[in-house]
Amino acid sequence: MSRAASVKRGYTTGARRLATRSMLGLARTRVTPNALTASGVALCTAASVLVFFENRNELLFFWLGAVLFVIGSILDILDGALARTSGKGTPFGAFLDSTTDRVSEGVMLGAIALVFSRHGDQIALAFAFAAVAGSFLVSYTRARAEALGLRGDVGIGSRAERVVVITAGLVLAPWGALPWAIYLLAATAWFTVVQRVLHVRKQLRSGGD
Repeated sequence: MSRAASVKRGYTTGARRLATRSMLGLARTRVTPNALTASGVALCTAASVLVFFENRNELLFFWLGAVLFVIGSILDILDGALARTSGKGTPFGAFLDSTTDRVSEGVMLGAIALVFSRHGDQIALAFAFAAVAGSFLVSYTRARAEALGLRGDVGIGSRAERVVVITAGLVLAPWGALPWAIYLLAATAWFTVVQRVLHVRKQLRSGGD
């Protein structure tokens, strides 16, 4: 295992443990994982609407959008932790969680693409489309790998990393950093897709080990 993969697995495991511990109290309430899922996608959708209106006040709307996007994304992460901790998880809930994760990310990237279009930045707009496709394929390749009984979680462009890049881009958007964040997002997403395809091929050639 490479050093980068080892570091990634370490902080991913740590984050999951922290999320599970944070859900111990909530697990005793009547709050369900699906409620967190719905709240997360609603907040991310609201964040995307705020970002779209950045032309009225860049600092205000980009920063508010970033805050809501982070909170919504955290809820999208915690719903799985709540499901594991409370025992309230269901197969449909897991399916719904995966689906709404794509919605949350897609609407934000769509709003960012509209911002680029408004400002006439065709290159950034093209990369925003590439980022959407790449981000969706990152999740799809993992799902297909796991359906084959293989590991598909390798790579540096998983959802947690993408949320960080998008948020950083929004926070620094008033100073022109948003296009660069999308360039980075698109590049890492597609690089991760290639990593996962090659990793699946390697596992199949070695008999799934």
